[in-house]
Amino acid sequence: MCLSIPARIDKIVDGVATCSVGKSSYNTSLDLIPDEDVKVGDYVLIHTGFAIQKIDTEEANRILSTFDEFRELNEEMDREEQEQNKRII
Repeated sequence: MCLSIPARIDKIVDGVATCSVGKSSYNTSLDLIPDEDVKVGDYVLIHTGFAIQKIDTEEANRILSTFDEFRELNEEMDREEQEQNKRII
């Protein structure tokens, strides 16, 4: 199974986009989506260093919100495991 993450394009130079996900930045090749009109501020799905698809802002925000929910759940489970001194899953 492959996982791609939505990232906002902050800068484009010579077919390489500097994209941000939260507080992290990634250099991402735009070679796989040359026909799409991507610009600074757009969101793309990135996988293994390549932008593989442009997505709209609303969809990107939904996906990022789901990632935040998973992070919060993981942190909650970690606290519970520490309190019980045993693995939950």
